[in-house]
Amino acid sequence: MALTAPPLALYVHFPWCVRKCPYCDFNSYALKDALPEERYVEALLRDLEQQQPDAGARQLVSIFLGGGTPSLISPTGIERVISAARRSFGFEGDIEITLEANPGTIERGRFAEYRAAGVNRVSLGAQSFDPGALEVLGRIHSPAETRRAAGELHAAGLTNFNLDLMYALPEQSLGGALADLEQAIALAPAHISHYQLTIEAGTVFAAAPPPGLPTEESAAEMLAASEERLASAGFAQYEVSAYAREGCRARHNLNYWTFGDYLGAGAGAHGKLSFPDRGCILRTVRTREPRRYLSAVERSLTRTVIELPDLPFEFMLNTLRLVEGFDTALFETRTGLPFDAVAARLESLRERGLVEGSGGRWKPTRLGFRFLNELLLRFLPERVSRGRQTLSSPLEAQPEAGA
Repeated sequence: MALTAPPLALYVHFPWCVRKCPYCDFNSYALKDALPEERYVEALLRDLEQQQPDAGARQLVSIFLGGGTPSLISPTGIERVISAARRSFGFEGDIEITLEANPGTIERGRFAEYRAAGVNRVSLGAQSFDPGALEVLGRIHSPAETRRAAGELHAAGLTNFNLDLMYALPEQSLGGALADLEQAIALAPAHISHYQLTIEAGTVFAAAPPPGLPTEESAAEMLAASEERLASAGFAQYEVSAYAREGCRARHNLNYWTFGDYLGAGAGAHGKLSFPDRGCILRTVRTREPRRYLSAVERSLTRTVIELPDLPFEFMLNTLRLVEGFDTALFETRTGLPFDAVAARLESLRERGLVEGSGGRWKPTRLGFRFLNELLLRFLPERVSRGRQTLSSPLEAQPEAGA
C-alpha cells in the first residue's frame, strides 16, 4: 500500500506557567512579568496562516490547546485562536477541542466562557489530592480548588473532561495512591490520565531528587491496584496511561498514537505531516524560546524529512502504546512501507512473549507493556541502536501535557 494522508489535528502551545513544577520537562517558563497575551495570540494567528498550505484539502479533526498553562489565556484570546484555525483549515463536524487547565488559575464562571469560545473538552491537571504531595510537586493549587474546578466543568456542560493524576509520589503508600484515585473518580471525569512520576533530565528533580520515592516494586503494585479500581469504576484502559469511559477516548491523542498528522503552532510546538505526492513525511518544530518566537514567527519553523529507516520506530513508538495495537494496513498506509519491513522483528518479539499478532493485528502483551522500552528499541535503525544499552524498565507514560 502507498502512503496516504491521515487525519489532521492541531496542537497549539502556550508556554507560560505561574510557576515551573520541579518534575516538568515541557517547554514552559514561569511568568516573571505580565502575560503578553495580545502579542502571543497575534503571533499564533500568523503561525496558523503560514501553515495553511500544509493542510491541503484536509480539515481539522481535533485541536489541543496545551502548555504550559493555557488557562492563563482569556476566553477571548482562546476564541480568537479557535476562530483563526477554523478560517485557515476548516473543521470536521464533530471536532474535539481540548483546553488544558490548572485548577489554580481558573476564575469562577470561566469554564462557561471557554465553552462559548468553542472548547468542548478540558484536561485538568489535578496530579494529587494530598496537600503535602502537591507542595512537593510544586503545584499552585489545592485539592479544594480541583474539586471546585470539576464542579464548574459539570455546571458549564463540559462533562467530557480529563483528570491528570500521578502515582509513585515521594513518600506515597499504596493506600495513598488509591485514595487519590478514589477522589478523582468521585469528581466524575470522563477520562483519567494515570501516570507514574518520573525523574526527567534537565528538571529540578533531576538535579535534586525528592526523598522517599517508592521502589520499582511498590510502583508496580500501585499501578496494578489502580488499574483494577479504574476498571471497576467503568474506565477502560486503551493506552499505557489513558483510561476512559465508553465513547470518551481522547481523539486528539488517539491521532498521535495512530501515527496521524498534526500541525504544531506556538513556541516549541512540534508537527508531523505526510505528503503522499512527494512520498515523504516531515517533522516540523518551532523555535522554543517565546521571545525569539514572538520576534520572528515566520522564520521560526524548521522542517525535517523523516528518513525511511526511522519510520518503523516512529510508528511503533506511538501505536504500541495502544492496548489494541495496530493492523498491518495502518502500518503500510501511515508509513508508505511494506509490512515486510517490520514483520521479522515482530515475529521475534512474539516468540519472546512481548507482542501478540492475530488476523493482521499486532499489540503488546501485558509483559510487553511492562517492558515497552525494550520492545521499542528493537525498531531503532541499526545506526542508532548499535551500542545502545537494553532498557528493562517500562516506558514511562506522559500526561496529556503540562498544565
